[in-house]
Amino acid sequence: MKKINCWEFMKCGREPGGANVKDHGLCPAAAEVCAEGLNCGRCGGRACWAIAGTCCGKEVEGTYAKQKGNCIHCEFFKNVVAEEGEKYHTSLEIWKRLKKERGKSKE
Repeated sequence: MKKINCWEFMKCGREPGGANVKDHGLCPAAAEVCAEGLNCGRCGGRACWAIAGTCCGKEVEGTYAKQKGNCIHCEFFKNVVAEEGEKYHTSLEIWKRLKKERGKSKE
């Protein structure tokens, strides 16, 4: 079974080439190359709850601290946790990876 990314599930149109990129910009999850492969996603597509500035419905969620409460109730988040099981990458693991990978890109 193919695992889908958040933009496919939410149908937001903010993925590369998406219908809403021109008006609303590229979603930070769709652009987060440092999260590639986490929870079997493309870019940050299966780690969106740990990436600031992602959308829930039509609303930008802002910082992780502000969005965390909303994301744990999201059907997509619940789907990823269930699909990944023991292999699920937690928010802390995602942040550590992003920090490490972003640090490499500055070298």
